[in-house]
Amino acid sequence: MPTILVKIPHGSFPGESRTALVRKINEAAAAAEQMPDEPRTRSMCWVLVEEAAAGTWTCGGVDATARLLPCTVLAYLPAGVLDDASRERFVERVHSAFEEALPPDDGRRIATSVVMNEVPDGAWGVGGKVWRLPDFARSAGYAHLQHLVDAAQAA
Repeated sequence: MPTILVKIPHGSFPGESRTALVRKINEAAAAAEQMPDEPRTRSMCWVLVEEAAAGTWTCGGVDATARLLPCTVLAYLPAGVLDDASRERFVERVHSAFEEALPPDDGRRIATSVVMNEVPDGAWGVGGKVWRLPDFARSAGYAHLQHLVDAAQAA
């Protein structure tokens, strides 16, 4: 169950481009977290896109958005869901999501920054209750963590 905050320059992914970007970021998270392709489990992936106003995004102290398209992703996920290979897959697929969703008439180079914040077990609240990794594995259907669900049910 990731919560993914995406920050992009204002107007850089309008209309269908924004829809494609969100879909592709969801797909990247689901692939990395080994979530089944089911609406119930996929609804556990939240993506929020925020736009930075023109002139407020600087690189090296300079507004470089005329030639560069900076895109930041802050992903919050339960600790223990991703291994090193899954982290690499997520970062690669998120970068590809931006490249593939970019409007065809935008010739800027995409510069992505992806930060994965792993929330310690028992430090995430869902619906007024503290969740642990087996709760996430059950709800999100993480294929590689179903043994935690079985162990929790047996206890």
